Amino acid sequence: MSIEKAYNFRAAAHGVATAGRVEPDQLAQLGSEGFEVVINLLPESSQYAVADERHIVEGQGIEYQYLPVDFANPTLADYRQFCQLMQRAGERKLLIHCAANYRVSAFYSRYAIETGLWSQAQADEFMRSVWQPEEHPPWPRWLQEVACLD
Repeated sequence: MSIEKAYNFRAAAHGVATAGRVEPDQLAQLGSEGFEVVINLLPESSQYAVADERHIVEGQGIEYQYLPVDFANPTLADYRQFCQLMQRAGERKLLIHCAANYRVSAFYSRYAIETGLWSQAQADEFMRSVWQPEEHPPWPRWLQEVACLD
């Protein structure tokens, strides 16, 4: 099954895809779909985590980065580390995922603003196509804190 069938899949930008929960068979096909890097923001303790995800991904020669972000407590440190992982990924084809694409769409939207890829309006449209952060405290606070990093 293609990664495009993953929960809340979005093609975010050229070579960047975001998604929520992914199935093991979707992960197993990433190499054949041309992906070169996976960034996983979903804590391994989540019921939606895929057992042996690192092994499935790295077994295809794909770089795997794990940055567990607590949905109930996202931090600026998490975001800064995410930015470092994005810089490391460079221009390689990338999948970023979590449980529902909530964490990922928030992090990626902010990153796209910060790097000049998107305007605030484009970032908001992308994130809101997936979820409404104001319905999930503490995300409105986190978004305000991250916006102040400029």
